[in-house]
Amino acid sequence: MSDSLFTPVALGAIELANRIVMAPMTRDRAGPGDVPTALMVEYYAQRASAGLIVTEGAQPSAVGKGYWRTPGIHSAEQIEGWRAVADAVHARGGRIVMQLMHCGRVVVPANRGFDADVIAPSAIACPAPVPGPDGVPVPTATPREITVEEMPALLEEYAQAARNAIAAGLDGVELHCASGYLINQFLNPASNQRTDEYGGSAENRIRFPIAVLRALADAIGADRVGFRISPGNPYNGMDPSDPAATFGPFVKAADALGLAFCHVVDMGLPDLDTLALLRANFSGPIIANNNLKADSARALLDAGQAEAVSFGRAYIANPDLVERIAAGAPLAKPDFSLLYTGEERGYTDYPTL
Repeated sequence: MSDSLFTPVALGAIELANRIVMAPMTRDRAGPGDVPTALMVEYYAQRASAGLIVTEGAQPSAVGKGYWRTPGIHSAEQIEGWRAVADAVHARGGRIVMQLMHCGRVVVPANRGFDADVIAPSAIACPAPVPGPDGVPVPTATPREITVEEMPALLEEYAQAARNAIAAGLDGVELHCASGYLINQFLNPASNQRTDEYGGSAENRIRFPIAVLRALADAIGADRVGFRISPGNPYNGMDPSDPAATFGPFVKAADALGLAFCHVVDMGLPDLDTLALLRANFSGPIIANNNLKADSARALLDAGQAEAVSFGRAYIANPDLVERIAAGAPLAKPDFSLLYTGEERGYTDYPTL
């Protein structure tokens, strides 16, 4: 009997050689101008045996930046930087999609290196501090409320970012709808207290996120667009209560767009079967993520609860994770103190088997 982890699968138009996905992880290694560096090229190339790599979050515009040294996908230089990444991954037989991450209100202005608005669904600051350029957490800026009149331009920024990712040679995009960033801010009533058609009921709160997914699908084709959610995640000031009331309708509306995949961080909530909620509302492929080990990941696939499985932390110190799982080899442990330092140590210097 074949091992389900190592069988091919299609996520929309994206053909994977195996079902092991590298989850998106911010690593703060971009260079001046938020351009991907040669170090980033090496990092992603090392991990190209994954069935699919989902990149760290890349901001679709300057206003979308909230953290230090995160890459963008809105300038010509950034496109060329990402082209080197995509070419290196493809040269090793891999597939790679870009996560589009607009931080919304989760912004420390000093991290940007330029002046720009901080925007969000409502003028409510993120209650959680965010690391500044020196790594010390500080309070975030209070955002201004996004007006209805500026939403078309914001949708176009997302669409152009997706076109830029494809122009750079990547295989698709994933919209970051999790972890308290802009799309999640629209979805969640703690950060969205609007009184217009974009706030209040779940139907209203999903309206802008669905518009973004539609804009991405129109820009590059629905079969190259996925999205990531984390129902019940309180990160960055989200209200974790009753996630099914929001994410059921959101996922169902997204399903109507014919997207490539839904990537879910299963929080292991005691009162919600997250994967069952997705299966009931989404007919496309599911990528599951929940601190999985090889055996638990394999069990999800064998039970038909997901079409692929993603690993985050395991990929930090194990660039050859696919080969290690195949060999039953032990996994190396990462040095978490080096996650965001901007240097080679703790990034590209982990050995392979």
